Amino acid sequence: MGVGFRTSASSADIVSAVRAALESASVEAPVTVICLGTLDRKANEPAVVGAAAALGVPVLGFDTETLAAVVVPHPSDVVHAHTGSPSIAEAAAVLSAGGGPLIIPKRSANGVVVAAARKVS
Repeated sequence: MGVGFRTSASSADIVSAVRAALESASVEAPVTVICLGTLDRKANEPAVVGAAAALGVPVLGFDTETLAAVVVPHPSDVVHAHTGSPSIAEAAAVLSAGGGPLIIPKRSANGVVVAAARKVS
């Protein structure tokens, strides 16, 4: 699961966004969250660390250049201006899944953006 979030977001906001995305997703098989991927400089922020703990998964941080190299269906000029990458959530989801395809495109709520990709075996 890829996660982008504003500094005002709480761990509860992130957990809520993850659960809402999973509940509303129209995917064929159940989705299991195996990690939360995000921008490396935000990977130690209390909100994402707390959300990962609540979900029982690790946090993976990816640098701007690695995230920017991932082609995503919904790039954002605003995110690019703030971070140097046109995507955090979708790109981090793909990278966290070992390059697997997006199965839940980015969704946002309460300052949190999440996306999910299917893990490549």
